[in-house]
Amino acid sequence: MRWFLTVLGVIFGVAVFLFLDYSLPSKQTVRITDAYNRLTEIGANAIFFASPDTGTVQNAQGQRDVRFINTARPNGKPYVYRNEDTGWIWPPYFKYDSSNLQAEATDLESSAADPQWVSITSYGWRVSWASIYPNAISIKPVSGPDERPFNWGAQIILAVLGAILFLIWRMWNQFRERTIDPAVRSADQAWDRLDARADAARDHVLREAGEARGWLRRRWDRLRGR
Repeated sequence: MRWFLTVLGVIFGVAVFLFLDYSLPSKQTVRITDAYNRLTEIGANAIFFASPDTGTVQNAQGQRDVRFINTARPNGKPYVYRNEDTGWIWPPYFKYDSSNLQAEATDLESSAADPQWVSITSYGWRVSWASIYPNAISIKPVSGPDERPFNWGAQIILAVLGAILFLIWRMWNQFRERTIDPAVRSADQAWDRLDARADAARDHVLREAGEARGWLRRRWDRLRGR
């Protein structure tokens, strides 16, 4: 049973980590190389794109007109973002300005010869083989490729979650100390009393049985004339 609970705990921990890793905002310093729209096939990876509730239009062939932002990292490697409204769905970024963000991205395009570095805040993963893209939330110009703005959003959310977990842990400890532990001690004491009574009853029965055997032996000896 213990190994099952351990495996269950590990699976739960990994699931929570992946959930937070996908949902929390992240920041990357990049150079924007292009901003454009493209008809994109939405299939099994639909969960990683915006929900139709945000006003997204999709044609009968399962294609959607999605805004993309192409970027280059300081090490020269490409990194592609999508730019979609989130609406009121999860994660709750309440983003409705994807058109304005696309205009900002277009205005901040630059070449390798004359780079303009920006910090893009986004959420999600980039998985090339599954056509999964992080969703850009905001763009801020930075002074250079080595500048790494502090991720206040993720840190504040993690701090709030930590405080909530600590509060739940404290409430559980108080509930256990006030309710569960006394009940367990009472049950243990009741079991001990029951066990003591059972031992006393067993000793009494054994004593009575011994006395009965002794009486029968004496009667038998008398009958035999001993």
